[in-house]
Amino acid sequence: MDDNAPMLTLDGPVATIRLRRPEVANRLSPGDLVALRNHIDAVNEMERVLVLRFTGSGKYFCSGYDIGSLAGKSDEGALNFGEVMDAIEAARPVTIAAVNGGVYGGATDLCLACDFRIGVPECDMFMPAVRLGLHFYRGGMERYVSRLGLNAAKRLFLTADKIDAQQMLRIGFLTEIVDGPLLQARVDALSEQLAGMAPIALLGMKTHLNAIARGALDAEALRRDMHRSESSADLREGAAAFKEKRRPVFNGR
Repeated sequence: MDDNAPMLTLDGPVATIRLRRPEVANRLSPGDLVALRNHIDAVNEMERVLVLRFTGSGKYFCSGYDIGSLAGKSDEGALNFGEVMDAIEAARPVTIAAVNGGVYGGATDLCLACDFRIGVPECDMFMPAVRLGLHFYRGGMERYVSRLGLNAAKRLFLTADKIDAQQMLRIGFLTEIVDGPLLQARVDALSEQLAGMAPIALLGMKTHLNAIARGALDAEALRRDMHRSESSADLREGAAAFKEKRRPVFNGR
């Protein structure tokens, strides 16, 4: 067992995956991708978990995929990396990237696969694929375009420019910026806020908003989720709590 593989921890409705290779800027090895996929699969089966956070150890968030592995087995290349990033986007819980430092290469797509991205003033990013002769995979390019817009995607992919935290915020890569010492508290506060929402509506809208961004909305699935929400005990609880001026207690039913 790799003691430095990504680690999953649970705290009630909140799960956290921590990258643990600070000596290589949390670069992701093929084994790390397997661990990430296993953690995501496990969390998807935990009905109580409504929020999944990603963060890095040390100075950097993540420096992307281990480029030295690109010449290895066919199942250890960019396509497999992309499948894991797609799995992060499709994860059942709402996801938060706590961007504690620099984020580079494929790790930028890991962040874009998350629903929220909270960074610190010192973080920066760049996408060096073109400089390395590497063609990026479909899911990652789609996320760049749908989250950041075509012009920003072209600049980042085709020039390999490095941009700072303020530029990351301006183009929508970051949801917000907080001072480094406040990052954990802000992520905790957002996690608590999200975990307090009605699960049926929260998780359903997350899924359908992502589908809309990809131009792949399943109208029938949306209709079913709307009906489930409208007939749920949670909706009745939410209405009662609003009337009684109290905090609602949802159970996902």
